[in-house]
Amino acid sequence: MHPLTGTAPAADAATTALLEPGQRPPATEYDVGLLDLDGVVYSGPKAIPGAVQALAAAREAGLRLAFVTNNASRSPSAVAEQLTRLGVAARSADVVTSAQAAATLIANRFPAGSPVLVAGAIALRLALRERGLRPVSVAADRPAAVVQGFVPDLNYGLLAEAGVAVRDGAFFVATNTDATLPTPRGPQPGNGSLVQVIVTATGTHPVVAGKPETPLHAEAMARTGAKRPLVVGDRLDTDIEGAVRGGADSMLVLTGVSTPQDAVLAPSSRRPTYIAADLGGLLEPQPAVGPRGGRDVGTGDGAASNGPGGFRCGGWEARRPDGRGPVELDGHGAWIDGLRALCAAAWSGEQVTPDQVEPALKALGRPAR
Repeated sequence: MHPLTGTAPAADAATTALLEPGQRPPATEYDVGLLDLDGVVYSGPKAIPGAVQALAAAREAGLRLAFVTNNASRSPSAVAEQLTRLGVAARSADVVTSAQAAATLIANRFPAGSPVLVAGAIALRLALRERGLRPVSVAADRPAAVVQGFVPDLNYGLLAEAGVAVRDGAFFVATNTDATLPTPRGPQPGNGSLVQVIVTATGTHPVVAGKPETPLHAEAMARTGAKRPLVVGDRLDTDIEGAVRGGADSMLVLTGVSTPQDAVLAPSSRRPTYIAADLGGLLEPQPAVGPRGGRDVGTGDGAASNGPGGFRCGGWEARRPDGRGPVELDGHGAWIDGLRALCAAAWSGEQVTPDQVEPALKALGRPAR
């Protein structure tokens, strides 16, 4: 049952356990937190407010941390150094990148020493060498595979060499296909945009290693030995969808890309197990919200109801009377509880549209950004 809706998930959604109200915080219920970085732990050069303290407390509570990123342009050691400077103790072994997942994909297909044409950063070359593969830069080396990852100074000549190799039959891998990447100036073209150069020229689509595809999830599981991981991210289309595909529970934090409106509108393939304002959610018992046989569940502000009023969390109540029309919300208290109730109501019936939830989001008092 889904802990927000209390209903059976759709065929393409992860099956998640219903956490009982008053149960211990997620940091004590999972063995490893698989955390995205940008928009979750930090934003640009600065830590997200409260993130350093929340992660230290989560570790103290017994949660091991791994930092899982679609960014293939930086080595695990470089990421670990940045985290440590921000106050989050991290070793390179705690960082799992899409470059490593891409290297594993290729190494599982071709023998050690195979040439791989790299259209990407030095970090991607290092990941290939770690797996016993030989990075090359020209199609004349007859590469068994081509792997493309984001690097700011990727030039036409290297893209052309990659295109020739793919056209000649090389196995084509992309570290990720994020259309954009966050920058201080706003979203800029990401690796997914650059991958389209080769796709357009050759008609060949790559196998993708990064989120939301499953290879990066599998890489993180293998490297951490996680038995019951919790995926934590700020993007529904990569972090949360990747968790759903990988069959893991997930927590959406609202400190990055995805907004409260995005959460309410999420299709079943992108619905998180938990929603939290920030990483502090790892330390808080998550209230159950959703139908539980028509009776109130739990006590205090975390109580949930499937009575005539609909879905309740804290002092908020959300209703979608016919399961098809607009969602209504009223009440008071912590806005995150209102959002949880609103998501439960929206997810309980047919897919909602933006105009069906706009009044409820305004009643929430939290800007939809």
